[in-house]
Amino acid sequence: MPDFNDLTLLPFCVGLTLLGLIGSWTAWRRRGAAAGTRGVAWSLLPVSLYLTGLLELVWDVVRSAVSWVTHLIFSPTVWAGVALFGVSVVLYVVSGVAKGRRGDTVKAPRAEKKPASPAGELTATGPAPASAAPAKAAKPAKGSKAKQQESSEFDEIEDILKRHGIN
Repeated sequence: MPDFNDLTLLPFCVGLTLLGLIGSWTAWRRRGAAAGTRGVAWSLLPVSLYLTGLLELVWDVVRSAVSWVTHLIFSPTVWAGVALFGVSVVLYVVSGVAKGRRGDTVKAPRAEKKPASPAGELTATGPAPASAAPAKAAKPAKGSKAKQQESSEFDEIEDILKRHGIN
């Protein structure tokens, strides 16, 4: 790629700016002030890049990127590196699958069984079964109909669960 040259880029940038300004004037007359103003803004960029020195920077970045891509495409060493990267990814995935199938994972020791907790209390293994409930059942007071109705509903639910073999 050719080297950056001040003498050739200045006339090139001025030419681009002049062409852009002519196009902006045409756009202003045909499509209005907004389109013309936008065209002027774009037209001034080549000369502004040249005067600030950013054009040389852009030129160097583009030249380096093209050189890198060319080196990437045509270098057997780079392709060997890409192939090794692919092999390492495949080996990593295969080792994960093999580890999962063989059971190489370290299993945590099992927790000891704890005595059953009172009915209704949640434990690590879930609520205690209804059969583990204490023998004493609290009976509602004789005068309250709401408590008796509530008790009879729980009795019905317990009977249904027993019929289905759920204790």
